[in-house]
Amino acid sequence: MRGEHIFRDRYCDGHVRFCPDTPSRLSPGQVTPKRVLVTRHLPEGSLDPLNDAGFDVVQLGETAPLTPGELRDEIRRVDGLVCLLTDRVDRRILEAGAGRLRVVANVAVGYDNIDLAAANELGVAVCNTPGVLDDTTADLAFLLILAASRLMSDAERDLRAGKWTGWAVDQYLGQDVHGRTLGLVGWGRIGRRVADRARGFGMQVLHHARRPSGESGYVSELDDLLRAADVVSIHVPLREDTYHLIGPRRIGLMKPTAVLVNTARGPIVDEAALADALHANRIFAAGLDVYEDEPTVHPRLLSAPRTVLLPHVGSASVATRTAMGRLASRSVVDVLCGRLPPTLVTI
Repeated sequence: MRGEHIFRDRYCDGHVRFCPDTPSRLSPGQVTPKRVLVTRHLPEGSLDPLNDAGFDVVQLGETAPLTPGELRDEIRRVDGLVCLLTDRVDRRILEAGAGRLRVVANVAVGYDNIDLAAANELGVAVCNTPGVLDDTTADLAFLLILAASRLMSDAERDLRAGKWTGWAVDQYLGQDVHGRTLGLVGWGRIGRRVADRARGFGMQVLHHARRPSGESGYVSELDDLLRAADVVSIHVPLREDTYHLIGPRRIGLMKPTAVLVNTARGPIVDEAALADALHANRIFAAGLDVYEDEPTVHPRLLSAPRTVLLPHVGSASVATRTAMGRLASRSVVDVLCGRLPPTLVTI
């Protein structure tokens, strides 16, 4: 296939040294196992594809992420890298591995932590982990929709603090979810899964994407979607054109009863503008799992009313995180064995 040939020409020519099911280009005496760096501890079973292939696996960062200097030093000695979204794989890191490094596999759907242009220029394949986390992340997004709409964090906080003195008819009056309008910013795999869940609650589902979807509920202008939605849920990647996509002006378009949910990437939402809107009651509530400068959270968000804040746990189930690790590991095996990985990211 043409794609396979392009892949081999760009990423593999002269670099496929040894693989159990790929004929070696070197004589048996010259064969050495490929070395793969894993930047953090991953769930049990995540690295089985690498171990089964006979690769030399180096797993670091047991208690904290590697510093840029540590990553740069280590990457000089490896053929592949399995990293997390907290690892910044910039041009300096990639250039340090130039000549040996063949693949970077990100245990995430997004890859904004990797300099894709530099990787492409240096002939380093970049892979991600789409598909395996869609349902788990959609579950979390809908949890935030429910919790923020019904003021669950406020209610639980008061209960734990001993502030709840008994039932009252006017306590914790949230917004209904059933029968409301959900506006999805982005119409990819996860956004569609959230739509499936919303329909089960009798919600009307609208969506906006860069290109017309041709499907029912498509809204061509993001501003129009924000005006119409009772709940806005964000599901777009972080790019230059999505940085602060939801800022002061667009927050101002939302209904005063609206709920904003973000499980995509933190910088898509202007945190300061959102905090201002919540404190001023210009929107009803928010549910966030991602932040602009993780792990730091804007202090006015921490004190904002009607706000559910989670520590980036969208895909955090044992099964899903293990599946992500295995998919990243399989992608590294594929590239180092000269096979086109199904998760190859292209510019």
